Amino acid sequence: MTAALVVDGVTAGLGDLQILKGVDLEIPFGEIHALMGPNGSGKSTLCHVLMGKAEYEAAGSALIGGVEIMGKPVDERARAGLFEAFQYPVEIPGVSLDDLVTEMGAEAGDGFAARLEAASDSLGMDQFRSRAVNSGLSGGEKKRSEMFQLAVADPKVAILDEIDSGLDIDAVREVASMVEALRSDRIGVLIITHYSRILRYMNPDRIHVMIDGRVVRSGGADIAEELEAKGYDEVRRELGLATAEPGSDDPFTELP
Repeated sequence: MTAALVVDGVTAGLGDLQILKGVDLEIPFGEIHALMGPNGSGKSTLCHVLMGKAEYEAAGSALIGGVEIMGKPVDERARAGLFEAFQYPVEIPGVSLDDLVTEMGAEAGDGFAARLEAASDSLGMDQFRSRAVNSGLSGGEKKRSEMFQLAVADPKVAILDEIDSGLDIDAVREVASMVEALRSDRIGVLIITHYSRILRYMNPDRIHVMIDGRVVRSGGADIAEELEAKGYDEVRRELGLATAEPGSDDPFTELP
C-alpha cells in the first residue's frame, strides 16, 4: 500500500546556512509517528519546507499518498492532502471559525457536512464556531480548534508542530487524546516535539530522532524515554557526532 508520507533526501537552507542535510522519513497510513530533537536540529524547518514556506531553498522528494508536492505552491500541497497544526495558532480577527471551515468545505469532497457536525459535537466546538478564529481562546482551546479543523479537513497527512508547547498537563492529556482519536487507515500523523511528555498519553508507532538536519535514529516508543533519561548529547556521543557547544539548548537538561 502507498504510504501516507514519504520524504526522500530533502535538503533545505536559508542563504549560506544549510539546515536540512538529507532527511529520509516514511509514515504509513494508520500510524502516528513522532519526530524529536534538540533546539535547532531542523524539526520545524522540515515542517515549513513540507508546507512550502517560500524563503527556504529546498530540494529532494516528498510524496503525499504517492503524489509529489515539492516545488508546488502551498494551496496545491493542501489539496494533495497535507495539513499543518501550528505551535502557536494565530488569531484571525473578522473571520469566524464557521467562515473558515465553510471555505474548507468548498474544497472538500463528499462527507464534509457529516464530518463537520461530528467533529463539532465530539470536540465541543459549537460555542466557538461563531467567534473569530482563536480570538480570546486559551492555549488548550486553540489546540482544540486546530484539532477540529484537522478532523473537518480529513487530510492524508497531518503534521503537528509542537502542539504541546505552552500547555498545562491537563491540556496535554486532552490534546493527546484528540490526536489518538484521529487514528485511521485514511491518515498518517507526524508529531514534532522536544519532550516525551505528550507521548506518555499516546501510543506512537515509531519515534524518529533528528540531530543536525538529519534523522539519525528511528525505533519504538522506548526511544522517547531513553532520550529523557540520557539527553541528546548522549545520542551524539553514541553515534560519533560532535556534541553540542556548552550552554547550548538540550531541552532535557531543563527537566527536574
